Amino acid sequence: MPIKNVLSVLFLALLLIVCVSGNASEAFTVAQVRFEQLEIPDNEALDCTQKLSIGWNLGNTFDAVNCYWLTNKLDYESAWVGVKTTPRLFETLKEAGFTSVRIPVSWHNHVSGENDTIDSDWLARIKEVVGYALDQGLYVILNTHHDIGKEYIYPDEEHLESSIFYLTNLWKQIAEEFRDVNDHLLFESMNEPRLVGTNIEWWLDPRDPMSTEAVQCINQLNQAFVDTVRLTGGENATRYLLVPGYNASVEGVLHSRFELPMDMVDNRLIVSVHAYTPYAFALQDLSASSSTNTFDPTSQKDCQGINSLMKNLYSNFIRRGIPVVLGEFGARDKNNLQARADYTAYYVAIASAHGIPCFYWDNNAFTGNGVLLGLLDRKTNTFVYPDILDSMMVYALKQSAE
Repeated sequence: MPIKNVLSVLFLALLLIVCVSGNASEAFTVAQVRFEQLEIPDNEALDCTQKLSIGWNLGNTFDAVNCYWLTNKLDYESAWVGVKTTPRLFETLKEAGFTSVRIPVSWHNHVSGENDTIDSDWLARIKEVVGYALDQGLYVILNTHHDIGKEYIYPDEEHLESSIFYLTNLWKQIAEEFRDVNDHLLFESMNEPRLVGTNIEWWLDPRDPMSTEAVQCINQLNQAFVDTVRLTGGENATRYLLVPGYNASVEGVLHSRFELPMDMVDNRLIVSVHAYTPYAFALQDLSASSSTNTFDPTSQKDCQGINSLMKNLYSNFIRRGIPVVLGEFGARDKNNLQARADYTAYYVAIASAHGIPCFYWDNNAFTGNGVLLGLLDRKTNTFVYPDILDSMMVYALKQSAE
């Protein structure tokens, strides 16, 4: 496969960022980060992920579930974040430098009947908001999100037939609704498919037969997704499609039994992974004894997990001409803004050097005792942590020419 003649790129030496926190102004310095740009194979799918560049998740919005107190199901959109999505949100993202958004959608509270018919008003609202983003020239990833469970999608042999039935019914309707939308819209089959409620729900064990069975079932679910979308025709015949491994983890796609689906068109499939690495810093609650709120980008110990996952994704996929998208990453607020800025700079820089676009998970949560991963305040359309934002933009994957 031909390789682009890529010059070595040294990611910026030192950046001084001013962050406003409340009424106080503090100076934050993003650590020096330097990586050599690795060679990226030349094909259409990798060109697509190059253009995705840097992304943001509309988290805790259309993915809200089980809000049974609501009398109007369209109110699910604001049930978890307290605000409806507006065109101005996407204008703000575009102005900040984002090129892509991921719109997670949970569907099971919005379907009915034997064939899981999607509520027409819900589907119309999803299409409207996708349109807001597309109108700004942003790329959009649309998925099925919290539809994981034995009643919906569950990757074991016992539930495989019913899972395929549910998944294909959803995607047939979604794909038909969007069949005439151009290739700025991408579809992602599932979010973090896993064996909910088992001892391997979050941590795949490659030696465990149950793990192997789950990986093979996910292969079949991904294949059913690709086949279903392609058969709807129109732009879907060649649309870029994202497929995850077990739990959308790096370990899931590195499992020896993980396989990409067969496709009727070349260079249109993308591997989807999530990585909140290192977990003790990025996601673990401070109440846990192993949790930490410090990150040193010059520390081998702090960085080795990130280095390893990028190396593995590059050698197993990118180098072989298979694109990868890091659909979720971020670090929760532990009153450690400098560390989170350093972490973001390091993470995005090394991912970019390996040809992998990153999407920040933003759940619009800024206060309280939960997982605080808010970045953009959607009520005011302002970035609460501009230093973290700038850390991403400085090191974002550089877009190739159109």
